Amino acid sequence: MDGMDDFGTHQDNGFVIEADRILDMIPHRYPFLMVDKLINVHLGESAVGVKNVTNNEPHFQGHFPNKAVMPGVLVIEAMAQTAAVLVVATLGEAAEGKLVYFMSVDSARFRKPVVPGDRLLLEVTKQRNRGSVWKFAGRALVDDTVVADATYSAMIMDN
Repeated sequence: MDGMDDFGTHQDNGFVIEADRILDMIPHRYPFLMVDKLINVHLGESAVGVKNVTNNEPHFQGHFPNKAVMPGVLVIEAMAQTAAVLVVATLGEAAEGKLVYFMSVDSARFRKPVVPGDRLLLEVTKQRNRGSVWKFAGRALVDDTVVADATYSAMIMDN
């Protein structure tokens, strides 16, 4: 498979899903859209989300204004949004715009603060899915250093 398809640009290391396609696939919008693009997308298996952390994001106004730190729950949300795009890409156009609800978050660990200027890579891997329920392992990295990790499950539902 070369060139473009319904999900993005194909590369040997998987698909790339650009920002405009993400907007078609999940209902999240600014200021709560936490993923800028996906790389290394392997349908039904794994993907890497990219979040460019910038100083003008609204949560930095109140989350330690003198020492801006991205809230850990938003790092987990970015992992979940990456997984949601992977689920929609895997299921196809019929799943676009559906809601993916968190069911559980387990073993979340925050190892290092994420700050403006960081490029957050969100690696998600499907552990299993049964019907509309999907379980993922995720980890967030900055400069090849794991800054957070968790396992979580979600359910895809009609909007």
